[in-house]
Amino acid sequence: KILHVATEKYHIPAEDILIDPLAMPIGADTSLVVRTLETIHLVHEELGLNMSLGASNVSFGMPDRHTLGAAFLTMAMSAGLTSAIMDARSVQLNRAIKAADLLLNRDPWGAGW
Repeated sequence: KILHVATEKYHIPAEDILIDPLAMPIGADTSLVVRTLETIHLVHEELGLNMSLGASNVSFGMPDRHTLGAAFLTMAMSAGLTSAIMDARSVQLNRAIKAADLLLNRDPWGAGW
């Protein structure tokens, strides 16, 4: 309903709408990350909208946050995530993104790898 109002009543192009599928800390409930990934997949498949989330939220309060964040981010990209709020200084996260782009065929011939 909200999408219909935004696009029909307010004439906002669908490509300008950004959904936050809400990443919750894995330390709070280990099932929440799977739900977030399912939500990302559903929004991607059913609505085709752009999404952004706080990628580091999943690792809040956990040791070795960058490893957890890198694993989650690549999984989220595979599910359809189009952008993320993350620590751009993290070499591990940046390498994971480049690897995911290559493996998901978003980096033809590995030019960015």
